[in-house]
Amino acid sequence: MGHFSNKHITYRVIGVMSGTSLDGLDLAACTFTENNGSWGFEINKAQTIDYPGFWRNKLAGAANLSAEDFLKLHNDYGVYIGKAVKAFALEAGFKAALVASHGHTVFHQPERGFTFQVGNGACIAAECGITTVSDFRVSDIALGGQGAPLVPVGDRELFKEYEYCLNLGGFANISFEKNCQRAAFDICPVNFALNHYAQKLGKPFDRNGAAGQTGTINKKLFEQLNKIEFYTTAPPKSLGREWVETIFFKVLEDSDETITNVLRTLYEHIAFQIAKVIGPGGKVLVTGGGAHNQFLIERLMEYCRAEIIIPEITVVDFKEALIFAFLGLLRSQDKINCLSSATGARKDSSGGTVYLV
Repeated sequence: MGHFSNKHITYRVIGVMSGTSLDGLDLAACTFTENNGSWGFEINKAQTIDYPGFWRNKLAGAANLSAEDFLKLHNDYGVYIGKAVKAFALEAGFKAALVASHGHTVFHQPERGFTFQVGNGACIAAECGITTVSDFRVSDIALGGQGAPLVPVGDRELFKEYEYCLNLGGFANISFEKNCQRAAFDICPVNFALNHYAQKLGKPFDRNGAAGQTGTINKKLFEQLNKIEFYTTAPPKSLGREWVETIFFKVLEDSDETITNVLRTLYEHIAFQIAKVIGPGGKVLVTGGGAHNQFLIERLMEYCRAEIIIPEITVVDFKEALIFAFLGLLRSQDKINCLSSATGARKDSSGGTVYLV
């Protein structure tokens, strides 16, 4: 061993995430260590705060509010997040230097030049008394990008040992190295669609694919879904609520199929589309709510010719909150946290608005 000194720096950040499926507010208290340009992490404590009915309804209906009510929601929700962060940090005994909040996406229309995540960072910082980074996507969209996906920088730096990082949330998104660049994009709807149909059966979601499993695949519907234009479009590309509601659900509703058969066909469609993206060999890290769905994972293993790895439960459930904590940290250091190779922007950027306290 030589006698050179190791540059070993530690940062404490709280990451906050609210996914499209509205299942709650994810909070992750994270410690990052930097050692000669190489990053390590630990999730010290993590918690999901289930949204009370009031907030679930407010966020679900946000797209239809008047401009004034929308601005009020943006601030009120920021205050709500700030209070949640303060209580969480206190209970965890975690002294954070930074909060990184993704907010809750209400509009995502990069082709029209905008995206909007409610949860005003100024209100978060004012409430919890910690410097806050928010609005991670807007700079990239201003640079002509999709504003998504943003996780690739975190995947590349924190999960080097996997060839693919697959997240099964409201949508499936993936990131991997291709031609010495990080490629990343949304693949297809997952829980956003599965939950929608499970709810028609009176269930909040389809636990372990129990309902879907009882259905039969509708071959014609399966083929129609696979023909949707998005699947033949080359990346960079991303999906939003608007696309699912106007295009994806229309195909399903036009089929007049029973709900269980629609669910069964959806599972097949999701596994098929994901496997199309993943080459043979290599390790696939699978995280997000969909990683808990046994039937979905079984279908995925059936189609995929790579090794599917589901990590410890904290990483499964809080990887996105962890990565936004990391992106906030990079932003506070003016380092690149958004890759044009993934978003299609004119250049890489350091995205996020910093609210000092």
